[in-house]
Amino acid sequence: MRMTRLIATLTATTVFASILVFAAQADEVHVLNWKGYGADEPWAVEAFEKATGNKVVNDFFNSEQEMLTKLRTNPGLYDVVMINAAFNDQAMSEKLIQPIDLSKIPNAADISPDKASSPMLNHDGKAYGVPWVWGLTALAINDKSFDTPPASISVMWDEARKGRVVIRDDAVEAIQFGAIATGQNINDIKDMDAVKAKLTSLMPQIRTFWSSENDWNQMVASNQIDVGTYWSGSADRAKTQFKLPVSLVIPQEGSVAWLDAFSIPVGSKNVAGAEAFINYMIDPKFYVEWVTKVGAPVSANEKAVAALPEESFNRKVMGDPEVAKRIQFQAPITDEQREKYLALWQELKVNVK
Repeated sequence: MRMTRLIATLTATTVFASILVFAAQADEVHVLNWKGYGADEPWAVEAFEKATGNKVVNDFFNSEQEMLTKLRTNPGLYDVVMINAAFNDQAMSEKLIQPIDLSKIPNAADISPDKASSPMLNHDGKAYGVPWVWGLTALAINDKSFDTPPASISVMWDEARKGRVVIRDDAVEAIQFGAIATGQNINDIKDMDAVKAKLTSLMPQIRTFWSSENDWNQMVASNQIDVGTYWSGSADRAKTQFKLPVSLVIPQEGSVAWLDAFSIPVGSKNVAGAEAFINYMIDPKFYVEWVTKVGAPVSANEKAVAALPEESFNRKVMGDPEVAKRIQFQAPITDEQREKYLALWQELKVNVK
């Protein structure tokens, strides 16, 4: 009898301890995102934690494929994940993310209608992603290397820039860049041979391939490069936060555009905390501070963009209707297309010494 009581006591204690552990975990918001991309800014994390009582735990990925793999192999670990909208459909179809109750995210009401209604984020009347920011993969230049910024994408092929050109080591982005350079639609490439030929002729120009902001910024800081593909928000951060001689160029031929959104993974242990975190990330107050202190892409929240100074790049240039005509937003691609792009990209990279 005494042993039975002891077992019962131990069992009750174990259950109580488990409840305490779960409660502690439920107050944590586990976020999966690119490193240095808003969600892990120390001042932002501190403000969110102070306002909500939730503790932010950040984890990072270096590619969309790595992000998907982390979701697949760690079910229930993450509460918030940042997903390029072009990959949202795949994450949804694999049941990696769950529908979001937008009524629990008040700031979502101020997201621009075209972003909020994106078919890449909405399925069967349910939202699987909350638009956060959008931007471009355009060109960025080393200001020290140009008297006046180039207007055309052809600067990448300029013999005078040989060995001082960089491009991101990403098959999809590279192929889409080649499509723009050959006057094609990035989401409906009709002449892949033309893309291959164009990129083949670019390879002798390439100094190296980059995969992170730090790679790009270190090369321009040491004056090793003149020009290369770069993300608009990264170029803004390079100039704003690191005071580097970097300027973004949106070539006349156009640029690849992308939309990033926050989703809630299936199995999230803190959905309420996830909703609060997403709401904070799309808040105009956070966004203006992010742009001012660090540099950022364009907010999907119309009120956030309107809160920027009229002459700010993200409001004046990125909001210019003429610029809008030249950009092409990435759409989802099939696994078969991705495999073909990867095979071609691997073949092309062999020619870079």
